[in-house]
Amino acid sequence: MLKTVSWISLLSKMMSDKIHKVLFVCLGNICRSPSAEAVFKSKVDAAGLSNAFEIDSAGILSVHAGDAADARMRKHALARGYKLESRSRPVVPQDFRHFDYIIGMDHANISDLLDRAPDLESKAKVSLFLDVAPELKRKEVPDPYYGGAAGFEEVLDLCEAASEKLLVKLQHES
Repeated sequence: MLKTVSWISLLSKMMSDKIHKVLFVCLGNICRSPSAEAVFKSKVDAAGLSNAFEIDSAGILSVHAGDAADARMRKHALARGYKLESRSRPVVPQDFRHFDYIIGMDHANISDLLDRAPDLESKAKVSLFLDVAPELKRKEVPDPYYGGAAGFEEVLDLCEAASEKLLVKLQHES
């Protein structure tokens, strides 16, 4: 009798040889990047691939270092089942060596990351999050910090759509 193997366990086994190290970056690491981190982790976990990924978030600025994500962002994320548990930290030089993918939320983040990247190999790791989802017809995840509830919901909508696409992309790269 043949033993059946689920596609999730098969895919998980195929990807187990390579750990994808992904860092999401926004300005202060209290709204967008911790949301992207939590949403992407959720998608990875749902696919049974948590052993194949290391996922983190950081900010361009260190002003919020050690702080939890913005309370409004946490509230909106929790309503969708995402717990934003990470603490804010700034991008550090070691991140360019450690992570395979450094994903910025907007063009200003990308510019700052490219300025900080120590070499061409590091610069090649930097990308814009929404580039994986051109069908969204958006280039940037907008900063919701100074807006209302709709802005936090929009961040989560964009993170959900782009995370699904990013996961598929990284699966195909394995």
